[in-house]
Amino acid sequence: MGDNQSRVTEFILVGFQLSVEMEVLLFWIFSLLYLFSLLANGMILGLICLDPRLRTPMYFFLSHLAVIDIPYASSNLLNMLENLMALYLTFAAAECTILVVMSYDRFVAICHPLHYTVIMNWRVCTVLAITSWACGFSLALINLILLLRLPFCGPQEVNHFFCEILSVLKPACADIWINEIVVNEFSRNLMV
Repeated sequence: MGDNQSRVTEFILVGFQLSVEMEVLLFWIFSLLYLFSLLANGMILGLICLDPRLRTPMYFFLSHLAVIDIPYASSNLLNMLENLMALYLTFAAAECTILVVMSYDRFVAICHPLHYTVIMNWRVCTVLAITSWACGFSLALINLILLLRLPFCGPQEVNHFFCEILSVLKPACADIWINEIVVNEFSRNLMV
């Protein structure tokens, strides 16, 4: 790139280009959706804690998914991502890995029903939950380290309403192939 370009040190998330009336309407709609999300996840956590019959591995992982969804929705809908991108990436990765763990739990329950309680004991469930959280933090840290090493000299405005990592990589004035490989491999591996 040319030497006379100024470096970008912060981004402006453009969001939706709407009228004031439409923004107010969307504000109330998203506020209600956010409130319902918090209430639903809170109810899930409350029911799992109160009912002893729900203390099985499936509900253990479901409670972790509810815990992840509360800050994940908060970081997304409250427009705090410009300061909390690390939290967004962490909760996105942790949610994906806890869903993988939940699918493994269901696989064991369906394919090995007589050995289910032996295979999915509380020690295994705890290790799987901790691993999911650790994977979330590790993947977010890797993405942030790779992102912070880049110089940015493109446009300061990002045409998104939240800080999606591939859209933030576009104004980089260095080679971003490593960042793209990490993001795409993570996404591809979760789809398998």
